[in-house]
Amino acid sequence: MGTEPQDSDDLRLFHTGEHACGYWPERAARDLVLDPRDPRLRHWYPHALSWGFRRSGDIVYRPHCAGCRACVAVRIPVDRFVPDRSQRRCLARNKGVEMRVLPAHRTAEQLALYRRYLASRHAGGGMDGHGATEFDQFLIGSWSEGRFLELREPSAQGPGKLLAVAVTDCTDVSLSAVYTFYEPDEADRGLGTLSILRQIEWARRERRRHVYLGYWIDGHPKMDYKRRFRPLEAFDGRQWHDLP
Repeated sequence: MGTEPQDSDDLRLFHTGEHACGYWPERAARDLVLDPRDPRLRHWYPHALSWGFRRSGDIVYRPHCAGCRACVAVRIPVDRFVPDRSQRRCLARNKGVEMRVLPAHRTAEQLALYRRYLASRHAGGGMDGHGATEFDQFLIGSWSEGRFLELREPSAQGPGKLLAVAVTDCTDVSLSAVYTFYEPDEADRGLGTLSILRQIEWARRERRRHVYLGYWIDGHPKMDYKRRFRPLEAFDGRQWHDLP
């Protein structure tokens, strides 16, 4: 990765070289990255979330593209969130689904679900060949305080069918939704929405203030679902405010 350091008294930041945008392939993108070799990265990470950064593997980054500010960091203020009618229907439709929060350690069952999800949702996109190594590098990393929120069918004979896994980072004051994958044959159940609703329940139960949802892009079809969680706060580069 070609980088050029920027001055900081306490923490070194780097600009990546240009690469294809993951949301608008015809555009070139660049990221601002916290020094991945800094041993204090675990300490800085909760602050970085509040500055509009997010994590991918061991990399903590924020889009910083020339002439484009389409990617907007967003988060849900847990105490103010009220599910809308569609979200209440999703909860009712999945009323019996069991939730477990586990340490972020890969299992064969999770990996198989991850591979099915990528083959269905991201075929030909470069991720559909991911195996165990890529799973660990992308979703777990070496230093994060992550958990796996599992959603399963109810069963009286031990764990039921695995429906979804929401990879979630935990800090003292917030949760961050890193990545969610789910059973592609069960997409009609709204498992992505259900995963966020359960993350909100988890945060509320443990008195965490926010659930970070990564980036929202106005007008991008893959990002529209985030606007349905209201109120939704956006970071403008200086402070957080409610999206209208």
